Amino acid sequence: MKRRSLTLWTGCVLAGLVVLLALISLFWLPYDSDDTSGGRLEGPGGGHLLGTDKLGRDLFTQLMTGARIALESGIGSVAIAAVLGVCLGILAAFAQGWFDDTLSALLDILIAFPTLLLAMLIVAARSATLGSAVLAIGLAQSAVVARLTRILVKRVLSQDYITASRTSGTSWSRIVVGHVLPNIWPTLVVNLALQFGLAVLAEAGLSYLGLGVPPPNASWGRMLQEAQATFTTAPAGALAPGIALVLLVIGVNLIADGLRDTLDPAVRREKATA
Repeated sequence: MKRRSLTLWTGCVLAGLVVLLALISLFWLPYDSDDTSGGRLEGPGGGHLLGTDKLGRDLFTQLMTGARIALESGIGSVAIAAVLGVCLGILAAFAQGWFDDTLSALLDILIAFPTLLLAMLIVAARSATLGSAVLAIGLAQSAVVARLTRILVKRVLSQDYITASRTSGTSWSRIVVGHVLPNIWPTLVVNLALQFGLAVLAEAGLSYLGLGVPPPNASWGRMLQEAQATFTTAPAGALAPGIALVLLVIGVNLIADGLRDTLDPAVRREKATA
């Protein structure tokens, strides 16, 4: 129990630091995002906590803006994946015969389809924006959520109490709401927490390639891309977003691990009998 609490609280602290930065950025920033009044590649200090980049922009301002963008991309992608994935997964679990086989094959194709390629197609159809990146990541992750949902729902539908409910005349919609969703949500919450970390990494990768949020908004991926040429002379430009990205992803993964130990009935039973 103590280990589970320590894992969960450690994750909350690490992710909470990034969340705090993002919340503060909504109301206050040290400088404007496009303010280039600072000297080029200045070191930390002199009015710039982390220094400046090659254009004279304040790095701490960009780091705070990047924290907000990271959270927006993670939350937006997970929301899309949850809505589409759960709906498709439940539909696939109730499907029979060729329809079940077709849906399963489509989910496998979507899972195998590279997120980056999907993002490039969406960006080509729209434009390189945060919305395009979130949509691409959410669509890619929805297939993973759908397949997990399908497995979980089929497992619940095979239970005897489901058969008893159907025999008593309970409709499928009431079974889904009253029996299926309450039994699958603990595992889904853990998986969605893991998908959040993957979504943040995916957005950073897309921004690194120029497919994410456009300037002057600075995402951590764009900061890493812009700082790679000046890493030896101004390492803070790459270290700051890199460390922030690692802290957020590790924090979210620790939260997911703590939630799994706390919410998943199978894990609780395993811990109890150990």
